[in-house]
Amino acid sequence: MQFNPITSDFLAKIIEIVGTENVFSEAEHLEKYARDETEDLVYYPEAVVRPNTSNQISDLMRLCNTYKIPVTPRGAGTGLSGGALPVKGGLVISMERFNSIIEIDERNLQATVEPGVITEFFMNAVAEKGLLYPVDPSSKGSCYIGGNVAHGSGGPRVVKYGTIREYILNLELVLPEGEIIWTGANTLKNASGYNLTQLMIGSEGTLGIITKIVLKLIPAPSQSLLMLASFPDNEQACAAVSAIFRAGIIPSTLEFMERRAVEWVIEYDHFQFDLKDEAMAFLMIEVDGNDLELLFADCEKINIVLEKNACSEVLLAETSVQKESIWRMRRTMPLSVKSNSIYKEEDTVVPRSELPKLIRGIKEIGKRFGFESICYGHAGDGNLHVNIIKGTMSDLDWNTKLKQGIREIFELTVALGGTISGEHGIGLVQREYMDIKYTKAHLDIMRGIKSVFDPNGILNPLKIF
Repeated sequence: MQFNPITSDFLAKIIEIVGTENVFSEAEHLEKYARDETEDLVYYPEAVVRPNTSNQISDLMRLCNTYKIPVTPRGAGTGLSGGALPVKGGLVISMERFNSIIEIDERNLQATVEPGVITEFFMNAVAEKGLLYPVDPSSKGSCYIGGNVAHGSGGPRVVKYGTIREYILNLELVLPEGEIIWTGANTLKNASGYNLTQLMIGSEGTLGIITKIVLKLIPAPSQSLLMLASFPDNEQACAAVSAIFRAGIIPSTLEFMERRAVEWVIEYDHFQFDLKDEAMAFLMIEVDGNDLELLFADCEKINIVLEKNACSEVLLAETSVQKESIWRMRRTMPLSVKSNSIYKEEDTVVPRSELPKLIRGIKEIGKRFGFESICYGHAGDGNLHVNIIKGTMSDLDWNTKLKQGIREIFELTVALGGTISGEHGIGLVQREYMDIKYTKAHLDIMRGIKSVFDPNGILNPLKIF
Protein backbone atom coordinates (compact mmCIF):
# COMPACT_ATOMS: atom_id res chain seq x y z
CA MET A 1 0.00 0.00 0.00
CA GLN A 2 1.34 3.41 -1.01
CA PHE A 3 0.78 6.16 1.56
CA ASN A 4 1.24 9.90 1.41
CA PRO A 5 3.24 12.10 3.81
CA ILE A 6 1.60 14.58 6.15
CA THR A 7 1.83 18.11 4.76
CA SER A 8 1.32 21.51 6.39
CA ASP A 9 -2.05 21.78 4.65
CA PHE A 10 -3.09 18.43 6.11
CA LEU A 11 -1.99 19.52 9.60
CA ALA A 12 -4.08 22.64 9.24
CA LYS A 13 -7.15 20.51 8.48
CA ILE A 14 -6.47 18.37 11.58
CA ILE A 15 -6.18 21.49 13.73
CA GLU A 16 -9.60 22.59 12.48
CA ILE A 17 -11.04 19.36 13.88
CA VAL A 18 -9.39 19.13 17.33
CA GLY A 19 -7.70 22.49 18.01
CA THR A 20 -4.05 23.54 18.01
CA GLU A 21 -3.41 22.34 21.56
CA ASN A 22 -4.21 18.74 20.59
CA VAL A 23 -1.96 18.39 17.55
CA PHE A 24 1.80 17.71 17.85
CA SER A 25 4.38 17.45 15.11
CA GLU A 26 7.62 18.55 16.81
CA ALA A 27 10.20 15.83 17.49
CA GLU A 28 10.30 16.40 21.25
CA HIS A 29 6.55 15.74 21.49
CA LEU A 30 6.65 12.67 19.25
CA GLU A 31 9.22 10.75 21.30
CA LYS A 32 6.83 9.04 23.72
CA TYR A 33 4.50 8.00 20.88
CA ALA A 34 7.37 6.32 19.01
CA ARG A 35 7.75 3.53 21.60
CA ASP A 36 5.76 1.11 23.67
CA GLU A 37 6.97 -1.59 26.10
CA THR A 38 8.18 -3.86 23.30
CA GLU A 39 11.91 -4.13 23.87
CA ASP A 40 13.84 -1.41 22.02
CA LEU A 41 11.71 -0.74 18.93
CA VAL A 42 11.29 2.91 17.84
CA TYR A 43 9.07 4.26 15.03
CA TYR A 44 8.31 7.97 14.90
CA PRO A 45 4.94 9.26 13.70
CA GLU A 46 4.78 12.39 11.59
CA ALA A 47 2.11 13.86 13.85
CA VAL A 48 0.04 13.01 16.92
CA VAL A 49 -3.54 14.07 17.52
CA ARG A 50 -5.57 13.83 20.76
CA PRO A 51 -9.31 13.88 20.01
CA ASN A 52 -11.95 13.44 22.69
CA THR A 53 -15.19 12.70 20.81
CA SER A 54 -16.29 9.98 18.41
CA ASN A 55 -17.26 12.63 15.87
CA GLN A 56 -13.75 14.07 15.93
CA ILE A 57 -12.28 10.64 15.24
CA SER A 58 -14.83 10.16 12.46
CA ASP A 59 -13.74 13.42 10.83
CA LEU A 60 -10.07 12.48 11.23
CA MET A 61 -10.58 9.06 9.65
CA ARG A 62 -12.50 10.53 6.69
CA LEU A 63 -9.66 12.96 6.14
CA CYS A 64 -6.90 10.34 6.44
CA ASN A 65 -8.77 7.95 4.17
CA THR A 66 -9.16 10.64 1.52
CA TYR A 67 -5.49 11.66 1.66
CA LYS A 68 -4.16 8.08 2.11
CA ILE A 69 -2.46 8.87 5.43
CA PRO A 70 -1.63 5.83 7.64
CA VAL A 71 -3.24 5.94 11.09
CA THR A 72 -2.09 4.18 14.26
CA PRO A 73 -4.51 4.14 17.22
CA ARG A 74 -2.71 4.31 20.57
CA GLY A 75 -3.75 3.69 24.14
CA ALA A 76 -1.36 3.85 27.09
CA GLY A 77 1.59 2.36 25.22
CA THR A 78 1.99 -0.61 27.58
CA GLY A 79 1.73 -3.24 24.84
CA LEU A 80 4.32 -5.99 24.38
CA SER A 81 3.87 -6.80 20.68
CA GLY A 82 4.51 -3.45 18.99
CA GLY A 83 0.85 -3.06 18.14
CA ALA A 84 0.78 0.70 18.80
CA LEU A 85 3.98 1.55 16.91
CA PRO A 86 3.51 3.78 13.82
CA VAL A 87 5.60 1.62 11.50
CA LYS A 88 4.61 3.68 8.45
CA GLY A 89 4.85 7.06 10.19
CA GLY A 90 1.69 8.98 9.45
CA LEU A 91 -0.74 9.99 12.18
CA VAL A 92 -1.03 8.58 15.69
CA ILE A 93 -4.50 8.99 17.20
CA SER A 94 -3.98 8.97 20.95
CA MET A 95 -6.98 7.92 23.06
CA GLU A 96 -5.66 9.51 26.27
CA ARG A 97 -8.52 12.08 26.48
CA PHE A 98 -11.18 9.35 26.22
CA ASN A 99 -10.91 8.74 29.97
CA SER A 100 -14.45 8.82 31.39
CA ILE A 101 -16.49 6.15 33.13
CA ILE A 102 -19.80 7.09 31.52
CA GLU A 103 -22.08 4.90 33.64
CA ILE A 104 -22.00 2.05 36.14
CA ASP A 105 -25.42 0.39 35.84
CA GLU A 106 -25.85 -1.56 39.07
CA ARG A 107 -29.32 -2.82 38.13
CA ASN A 108 -28.11 -4.61 35.00
CA LEU A 109 -24.53 -5.29 36.17
CA GLN A 110 -23.07 -3.32 33.28
CA ALA A 111 -20.84 -0.31 32.78
CA THR A 112 -20.13 1.97 29.85
CA VAL A 113 -16.64 3.43 29.64
CA GLU A 114 -14.39 5.25 27.23
CA PRO A 115 -11.30 3.37 26.01
CA GLY A 116 -8.76 5.62 27.78
CA VAL A 117 -9.92 4.63 31.28
CA ILE A 118 -7.09 3.02 33.25
CA THR A 119 -8.03 -0.59 34.01
CA GLU A 120 -7.27 -0.52 37.74
CA PHE A 121 -9.13 2.78 38.17
CA PHE A 122 -12.23 1.16 36.72
CA MET A 123 -11.78 -2.02 38.79
CA ASN A 124 -11.62 0.07 41.95
CA ALA A 125 -14.67 2.13 40.95
CA VAL A 126 -16.87 -0.95 40.52
CA ALA A 127 -15.39 -2.60 43.64
CA GLU A 128 -16.73 0.30 45.69
CA LYS A 129 -20.20 -0.84 44.61
CA GLY A 130 -19.54 -4.49 45.52
CA LEU A 131 -18.95 -5.51 41.90
CA LEU A 132 -16.09 -7.17 40.07
CA TYR A 133 -14.50 -6.61 36.69
CA PRO A 134 -12.09 -9.55 36.75
CA VAL A 135 -9.84 -8.74 33.76
CA ASP A 136 -6.62 -7.60 35.45
CA PRO A 137 -3.44 -7.69 33.32
CA SER A 138 -0.11 -7.10 35.07
CA SER A 139 -0.03 -3.52 33.79
CA LYS A 140 -3.51 -2.77 35.16
CA GLY A 141 -2.22 0.31 37.00
CA SER A 142 -1.26 2.01 33.74
CA CYS A 143 -2.91 0.25 30.77
CA TYR A 144 -6.17 1.41 29.20
CA ILE A 145 -9.30 -0.72 28.89
CA GLY A 146 -9.45 0.06 25.17
CA GLY A 147 -6.00 -1.43 24.69
CA ASN A 148 -7.05 -4.49 26.69
CA VAL A 149 -9.98 -5.00 24.32
CA ALA A 150 -7.89 -4.42 21.20
CA HIS A 151 -5.28 -6.98 22.30
CA GLY A 152 -7.56 -9.52 23.98
CA SER A 153 -5.69 -9.00 27.25
CA GLY A 154 -6.11 -11.41 30.12
CA GLY A 155 -4.42 -11.75 33.48
CA PRO A 156 -4.37 -14.21 36.35
CA ARG A 157 -8.15 -14.44 36.92
CA VAL A 158 -8.89 -15.82 33.45
CA VAL A 159 -8.63 -19.33 34.86
CA LYS A 160 -11.88 -18.96 36.83
CA TYR A 161 -13.67 -15.98 35.34
CA GLY A 162 -12.85 -16.24 31.64
CA THR A 163 -11.12 -13.92 29.20
CA ILE A 164 -11.99 -10.35 28.33
CA ARG A 165 -14.24 -11.78 25.61
CA GLU A 166 -16.71 -12.79 28.32
CA TYR A 167 -17.09 -9.21 29.54
CA ILE A 168 -17.53 -7.11 26.40
CA LEU A 169 -21.18 -6.70 25.41
CA ASN A 170 -21.04 -3.86 22.88
CA LEU A 171 -18.59 -1.43 21.29
CA GLU A 172 -18.95 1.93 19.62
CA LEU A 173 -16.58 1.89 16.70
CA VAL A 174 -15.29 4.39 14.15
CA LEU A 175 -14.54 2.65 10.86
CA PRO A 176 -11.59 3.62 8.63
CA GLU A 177 -13.86 5.52 6.21
CA GLY A 178 -15.40 7.49 9.08
CA GLU A 179 -18.70 5.69 9.77
CA ILE A 180 -19.69 5.28 13.44
CA ILE A 181 -21.40 2.02 14.38
CA TRP A 182 -22.31 -0.04 17.44
CA THR A 183 -21.13 -3.62 17.02
CA GLY A 184 -23.74 -5.43 19.11
CA ALA A 185 -26.31 -4.90 21.85
CA ASN A 186 -26.30 -4.25 25.60
CA THR A 187 -27.76 -7.68 26.25
CA LEU A 188 -26.41 -10.99 27.51
CA LYS A 189 -27.75 -12.79 24.44
CA ASN A 190 -27.37 -11.62 20.86
CA ALA A 191 -27.88 -13.98 17.92
CA SER A 192 -28.55 -11.25 15.37
CA GLY A 193 -26.14 -11.71 12.50
CA TYR A 194 -22.35 -11.90 12.59
CA ASN A 195 -20.76 -11.13 15.96
CA LEU A 196 -18.82 -7.98 15.14
CA THR A 197 -18.14 -7.33 18.83
CA GLN A 198 -16.12 -10.52 19.15
CA LEU A 199 -14.37 -9.80 15.84
CA MET A 200 -13.13 -6.49 17.22
CA ILE A 201 -11.70 -8.03 20.40
CA GLY A 202 -8.08 -8.83 19.63
CA SER A 203 -8.13 -7.02 16.25
CA GLU A 204 -5.36 -4.70 17.51
CA GLY A 205 -6.65 -1.49 15.97
CA THR A 206 -6.57 -2.82 12.40
CA LEU A 207 -10.31 -2.76 11.70
CA GLY A 208 -11.64 0.29 13.54
CA ILE A 209 -11.11 2.62 16.49
CA ILE A 210 -13.07 1.80 19.64
CA THR A 211 -14.65 4.86 21.26
CA LYS A 212 -17.07 3.37 23.82
CA ILE A 213 -17.15 0.00 25.58
CA VAL A 214 -20.10 -1.67 27.34
CA LEU A 215 -18.78 -4.11 29.95
CA LYS A 216 -20.43 -6.92 31.89
CA LEU A 217 -19.85 -6.94 35.66
CA ILE A 218 -20.37 -9.64 38.29
CA PRO A 219 -20.86 -9.56 42.08
CA ALA A 220 -17.53 -9.45 43.89
CA PRO A 221 -16.61 -12.41 46.11
CA SER A 222 -16.17 -11.41 49.75
CA GLN A 223 -13.44 -13.89 50.75
CA SER A 224 -10.19 -15.26 49.34
CA LEU A 225 -7.32 -17.49 50.46
CA LEU A 226 -3.85 -17.55 48.92
CA MET A 227 -1.32 -20.42 48.93
CA LEU A 228 2.30 -20.48 47.80
CA ALA A 229 3.62 -23.97 46.98
CA SER A 230 7.26 -24.81 46.25
CA PHE A 231 8.60 -27.69 44.13
CA PRO A 232 11.98 -29.29 43.42
CA ASP A 233 11.75 -28.57 39.67
CA ASN A 234 9.73 -26.77 37.00
CA GLU A 235 8.15 -29.83 35.44
CA GLN A 236 6.73 -31.16 38.71
CA ALA A 237 5.23 -27.76 39.48
CA CYS A 238 3.65 -27.64 36.03
CA ALA A 239 2.35 -31.20 36.35
CA ALA A 240 0.53 -30.23 39.57
CA VAL A 241 -1.49 -27.61 37.69
CA SER A 242 -3.77 -29.93 35.74
CA ALA A 243 -3.95 -32.29 38.75
CA ILE A 244 -5.62 -29.53 40.79
CA PHE A 245 -8.38 -29.16 38.20
CA ARG A 246 -8.82 -32.91 37.88
CA ALA A 247 -9.48 -32.94 41.64
CA GLY A 248 -12.51 -30.75 41.04
CA ILE A 249 -11.06 -27.42 42.21
CA ILE A 250 -11.17 -24.26 40.08
CA PRO A 251 -8.89 -21.64 41.66
CA SER A 252 -9.47 -17.96 40.97
CA THR A 253 -5.78 -17.70 40.06
CA LEU A 254 -3.01 -20.25 39.54
CA GLU A 255 0.38 -18.74 38.69
CA PHE A 256 3.70 -20.44 37.92
CA MET A 257 7.09 -18.89 38.82
CA GLU A 258 10.48 -20.47 38.35
CA ARG A 259 13.21 -19.92 40.93
CA ARG A 260 15.32 -17.55 38.83
CA ALA A 261 12.34 -15.24 38.41
CA VAL A 262 11.93 -15.07 42.19
CA GLU A 263 15.65 -14.45 42.65
CA TRP A 264 15.51 -11.51 40.25
CA VAL A 265 12.54 -10.00 42.13
CA ILE A 266 14.49 -10.29 45.40
CA GLU A 267 17.48 -8.53 43.81
CA TYR A 268 15.45 -5.88 42.00
CA ASP A 269 12.89 -4.98 44.68
CA HIS A 270 14.90 -5.84 47.84
CA PHE A 271 12.03 -8.23 48.42
CA GLN A 272 12.01 -10.04 51.78
CA PHE A 273 11.45 -13.73 51.10
CA ASP A 274 12.84 -16.91 52.61
CA LEU A 275 13.98 -18.67 49.44
CA LYS A 276 14.85 -22.25 50.40
CA ASP A 277 17.70 -24.03 48.59
CA GLU A 278 15.46 -26.88 47.48
CA ALA A 279 12.72 -24.62 46.07
CA MET A 280 13.23 -24.49 42.28
CA ALA A 281 9.68 -23.57 41.20
CA PHE A 282 6.51 -22.16 42.72
CA LEU A 283 2.75 -22.20 42.23
CA MET A 284 0.71 -19.31 43.60
CA ILE A 285 -2.85 -20.53 44.10
CA GLU A 286 -5.80 -18.39 45.13
CA VAL A 287 -9.39 -19.45 45.78
CA ASP A 288 -12.24 -17.02 46.30
CA GLY A 289 -15.94 -17.05 47.15
CA ASN A 290 -18.31 -16.04 49.95
CA ASP A 291 -18.03 -18.98 52.37
CA LEU A 292 -14.68 -19.09 54.18
CA GLU A 293 -15.23 -22.64 55.44
CA LEU A 294 -15.70 -23.91 51.90
CA LEU A 295 -12.55 -22.08 50.80
CA PHE A 296 -10.52 -23.70 53.57
CA ALA A 297 -11.91 -27.06 52.50
CA ASP A 298 -10.78 -26.34 48.92
CA CYS A 299 -7.32 -25.46 50.20
CA GLU A 300 -7.14 -28.78 52.05
CA LYS A 301 -8.04 -30.64 48.84
CA ILE A 302 -5.43 -28.65 46.92
CA ASN A 303 -2.84 -29.45 49.58
CA ILE A 304 -3.47 -33.18 49.15
CA VAL A 305 -2.96 -32.81 45.39
CA LEU A 306 0.24 -30.85 45.92
CA GLU A 307 1.66 -33.48 48.27
CA LYS A 308 1.03 -36.15 45.63
CA ASN A 309 2.95 -34.05 43.10
CA ALA A 310 6.25 -33.64 44.97
CA CYS A 311 5.44 -30.29 46.59
CA SER A 312 8.03 -29.61 49.28
CA GLU A 313 6.31 -26.79 51.20
CA VAL A 314 3.01 -24.89 51.24
CA LEU A 315 2.56 -21.45 52.77
CA LEU A 316 -0.94 -20.13 53.45
CA ALA A 317 -1.14 -16.34 53.59
CA GLU A 318 -2.93 -15.58 56.84
CA THR A 319 -3.23 -11.79 56.56
CA SER A 320 -3.95 -9.26 53.85
CA VAL A 321 -0.38 -8.01 54.22
CA GLN A 322 0.99 -11.50 53.47
CA LYS A 323 -1.35 -11.82 50.48
CA GLU A 324 -0.25 -8.49 49.09
CA SER A 325 3.41 -9.40 49.56
CA ILE A 326 3.04 -12.61 47.53
CA TRP A 327 1.08 -10.80 44.82
CA ARG A 328 3.72 -8.08 44.73
CA MET A 329 6.37 -10.71 44.06
CA ARG A 330 4.44 -12.00 41.05
CA ARG A 331 3.52 -8.59 39.64
CA THR A 332 7.09 -7.29 39.98
CA MET A 333 8.55 -10.08 37.84
CA PRO A 334 8.20 -8.32 34.46
CA LEU A 335 9.92 -5.21 35.84
CA SER A 336 12.74 -7.21 37.41
CA VAL A 337 13.44 -9.02 34.14
CA LYS A 338 13.34 -5.82 32.13
CA SER A 339 15.82 -4.10 34.46
CA ASN A 340 18.26 -7.02 34.53
CA SER A 341 19.14 -7.73 30.91
CA ILE A 342 18.39 -7.22 27.25
CA TYR A 343 15.50 -9.59 26.64
CA LYS A 344 12.60 -10.61 24.45
CA GLU A 345 9.32 -11.74 25.94
CA GLU A 346 7.21 -14.37 24.22
CA ASP A 347 3.64 -15.28 25.16
CA THR A 348 3.00 -19.00 24.69
CA VAL A 349 -0.17 -20.88 25.60
CA VAL A 350 -0.93 -24.60 25.52
CA PRO A 351 -3.53 -26.94 27.06
CA ARG A 352 -2.48 -26.89 30.72
CA SER A 353 -1.70 -30.62 30.83
CA GLU A 354 1.05 -29.94 28.27
CA LEU A 355 2.87 -27.36 30.42
CA PRO A 356 5.57 -29.79 31.63
CA LYS A 357 6.50 -30.67 28.03
CA LEU A 358 6.44 -26.99 27.05
CA ILE A 359 8.79 -25.79 29.76
CA ARG A 360 11.15 -28.74 29.29
CA GLY A 361 11.27 -28.02 25.56
CA ILE A 362 11.88 -24.30 26.08
CA LYS A 363 14.90 -25.04 28.28
CA GLU A 364 16.28 -27.56 25.76
CA ILE A 365 15.91 -25.06 22.90
CA GLY A 366 17.67 -22.42 24.99
CA LYS A 367 20.63 -24.72 25.60
CA ARG A 368 21.01 -25.42 21.88
CA PHE A 369 20.87 -21.75 20.92
CA GLY A 370 22.82 -20.42 23.88
CA PHE A 371 20.20 -18.30 25.63
CA GLU A 372 18.75 -18.38 29.13
CA SER A 373 15.01 -18.13 29.69
CA ILE A 374 13.05 -16.92 32.69
CA CYS A 375 9.54 -18.35 32.75
CA TYR A 376 6.44 -17.43 34.72
CA GLY A 377 2.80 -16.93 33.93
CA HIS A 378 -0.82 -17.93 34.19
CA ALA A 379 -0.37 -21.67 34.48
CA GLY A 380 -4.03 -22.24 35.31
CA ASP A 381 -4.96 -21.43 31.71
CA GLY A 382 -1.76 -22.82 30.16
CA ASN A 383 -0.31 -19.36 29.46
CA LEU A 384 3.46 -19.21 30.00
CA HIS A 385 5.46 -16.01 29.54
CA VAL A 386 8.93 -16.84 28.23
CA ASN A 387 11.53 -14.13 28.82
CA ILE A 388 14.53 -14.85 26.62
CA ILE A 389 17.64 -13.33 28.21
CA LYS A 390 20.62 -12.18 26.15
CA GLY A 391 23.05 -12.58 29.06
CA THR A 392 26.39 -13.77 27.67
CA MET A 393 25.01 -14.49 24.19
CA SER A 394 27.08 -12.62 21.58
CA ASP A 395 25.56 -9.74 19.65
CA LEU A 396 26.02 -11.76 16.46
CA ASP A 397 24.14 -14.78 17.81
CA TRP A 398 21.45 -12.57 19.38
CA ASN A 399 20.83 -10.84 16.06
CA THR A 400 21.12 -13.88 13.79
CA LYS A 401 20.23 -17.07 15.69
CA LEU A 402 17.60 -15.88 18.15
CA LYS A 403 14.70 -15.74 15.69
CA GLN A 404 15.20 -19.39 14.80
CA GLY A 405 15.17 -20.25 18.50
CA ILE A 406 11.92 -18.35 18.96
CA ARG A 407 10.47 -20.06 15.91
CA GLU A 408 11.29 -23.46 17.43
CA ILE A 409 9.60 -22.44 20.69
CA PHE A 410 6.45 -21.53 18.76
CA GLU A 411 6.62 -24.70 16.68
CA LEU A 412 6.76 -26.71 19.91
CA THR A 413 3.87 -24.69 21.34
CA VAL A 414 1.67 -25.35 18.31
CA ALA A 415 2.67 -29.03 18.22
CA LEU A 416 1.41 -29.32 21.80
CA GLY A 417 -1.98 -27.95 20.75
CA GLY A 418 -1.29 -24.33 21.64
CA THR A 419 -0.89 -21.02 19.86
CA ILE A 420 1.64 -18.21 19.62
CA SER A 421 -0.03 -15.60 21.81
CA GLY A 422 -2.35 -15.97 24.77
CA GLU A 423 -2.86 -12.32 25.68
CA HIS A 424 -0.11 -10.06 24.31
CA GLY A 425 -1.34 -10.09 20.72
CA ILE A 426 0.54 -10.38 17.42
CA GLY A 427 1.19 -6.75 16.53
CA LEU A 428 4.47 -6.18 14.72
CA VAL A 429 6.92 -8.53 16.42
CA GLN A 430 4.99 -11.82 16.14
CA ARG A 431 3.58 -11.42 12.62
CA GLU A 432 6.51 -13.28 11.03
CA TYR A 433 5.56 -16.39 13.03
CA MET A 434 1.88 -16.50 12.04
CA ASP A 435 2.61 -19.15 9.40
CA ILE A 436 3.45 -21.61 12.19
CA LYS A 437 -0.14 -21.59 13.40
CA TYR A 438 -2.15 -20.52 10.36
CA THR A 439 -2.40 -21.78 6.80
CA LYS A 440 -2.54 -19.52 3.75
CA ALA A 441 -6.32 -20.00 3.74
CA HIS A 442 -6.53 -18.70 7.32
CA LEU A 443 -4.40 -15.65 6.53
CA ASP A 444 -6.28 -14.91 3.32
CA ILE A 445 -9.57 -14.87 5.25
CA MET A 446 -8.06 -12.40 7.74
CA ARG A 447 -6.76 -10.22 4.91
CA GLY A 448 -10.18 -10.34 3.28
CA ILE A 449 -11.87 -9.14 6.47
CA LYS A 450 -9.30 -6.34 6.73
CA SER A 451 -10.01 -5.21 3.14
CA VAL A 452 -13.77 -5.03 3.78
CA PHE A 453 -13.31 -2.82 6.85
CA ASP A 454 -10.35 -0.83 5.53
CA PRO A 455 -10.18 -0.90 1.70
CA ASN A 456 -7.31 1.60 1.57
CA GLY A 457 -5.33 -0.19 4.30
CA ILE A 458 -4.67 2.99 6.28
CA LEU A 459 -5.46 1.66 9.76
CA ASN A 460 -2.46 0.28 11.70
CA PRO A 461 -0.63 -1.10 8.67
CA LEU A 462 1.88 -3.97 8.85
CA LYS A 463 0.29 -5.46 11.97
CA ILE A 464 -0.87 -9.08 12.56
CA PHE A 465 -0.21 -10.36 8.98
